[in-house]
Amino acid sequence: MILCLDAGNTRLKWGLWDGHAWLGSGALAHAESGQLIDALPVKPSRVLACNVAGELVAARIEALAASLSVPLDWFRSSLAAGGVSNGYDTPAQLGADRWAALLGAHSLHDGAALVVMAGTATTIDTLDANGVFRGGLILPGLELMRQALARNTAGLPVARGVFRELPTNTDDAIVSGCIAATLGAIERMARHLHGDDLLCLISGGTAVALAPHLQLPLRHVDNLVLTGLARASTFDRERI
Repeated sequence: MILCLDAGNTRLKWGLWDGHAWLGSGALAHAESGQLIDALPVKPSRVLACNVAGELVAARIEALAASLSVPLDWFRSSLAAGGVSNGYDTPAQLGADRWAALLGAHSLHDGAALVVMAGTATTIDTLDANGVFRGGLILPGLELMRQALARNTAGLPVARGVFRELPTNTDDAIVSGCIAATLGAIERMARHLHGDDLLCLISGGTAVALAPHLQLPLRHVDNLVLTGLARASTFDRERI
């Protein structure tokens, strides 16, 4: 029984994996991570964690594992795993969450995949039909884009508009601009992948704002990082 943890910039996502299915899942603010013990349907035998949120969050995860009296393994990027090859210049420097998402995508789709994680930041990664990660983009998430415009300009609000092809008010223009910029980056990256089986796998908190407007074969996955961690939990520990 593996407790998979995805510590992102904003929240701690968790899933309890029995090797075949999720027995439970959810998300908590980082400051509330201690409450996770009460949410677990059964005690795990091990914790497998992916953390991109810094040392304080890492310490909280270590305390959680200690409270459960179970071993903790940190998931990190590697040169290859699960049929995926890491094409980063320095493979160990690829964000662990991006690597987990790539492993998750490959476990769900055999062909070429565009892997989009839409959260505090948006990452857009290319995975070819041979399972080779060829590179990707990092850009501000939709909320960061809106906040940056409001913070760094004198006359623009923190917009609460909706997406429109031709916006005719400022709030809609800002929201539509942020979404359109992200869609353009996604669709531009898709040009680097080929094949009739090309699929865009999208996950993250703002995926719902992007998915309806993408003109690509698409699959919305609730938590692609947890999917990748579940896949990685089947590997020998020394390969993680």
